[in-house]
Amino acid sequence: MSEAPNPSNRWSTPTLDGNASMPRGPGDAPTVAAGAQDGAPGGAVAVARYPDYADAQRAVDRLADSRFPVEQTAIVGTDLTLVENVLGRLTTGRAALAGAGTGAWFGLFIGLLFGIFTVGNWLAVIVAGLVIGAVWGGIFGAIAHAMTGGRRDYASTSMLRAQQYAVMVQAPLADQARQVLGLRPGSQPA
Repeated sequence: MSEAPNPSNRWSTPTLDGNASMPRGPGDAPTVAAGAQDGAPGGAVAVARYPDYADAQRAVDRLADSRFPVEQTAIVGTDLTLVENVLGRLTTGRAALAGAGTGAWFGLFIGLLFGIFTVGNWLAVIVAGLVIGAVWGGIFGAIAHAMTGGRRDYASTSMLRAQQYAVMVQAPLADQARQVLGLRPGSQPA
């Protein structure tokens, strides 16, 4: 019985010079993409590049609308940057409040679970679960923050952003994709 092809093996990683190569495997041996022969690239080429993800999504959507086999495409973000937005100072009180909120949700879930099987006052069981969860969540939140010893006394969110997004298509379908996107067949992406 043959194994189904792994879709993640179809794509190669573009390098800075535009050539595609796979990262080295165990023992520093080059990894060959599925369908590649003699160490050649896996066959995916960039047909267009966009400055933001929404434009790349619209391009793939346009391909899908024209019955293009979109399972042969990928959106690849390049030149990644980590952005951490600081939301504010984190005090023990704020950590306890955040822990209480998380604990309340968990307590509500447990209260609902027990409330289903309660014959008597099911609402009291739900409220008790919510209150107990909030109290313990607040305690654990405050303790966890106090244990950091003053390191990282701020709350933040992190995200990865790409400088550009390439729409990659398997090489045999590249000209068809360029035609659907209104690009010259055989042209290189901008």
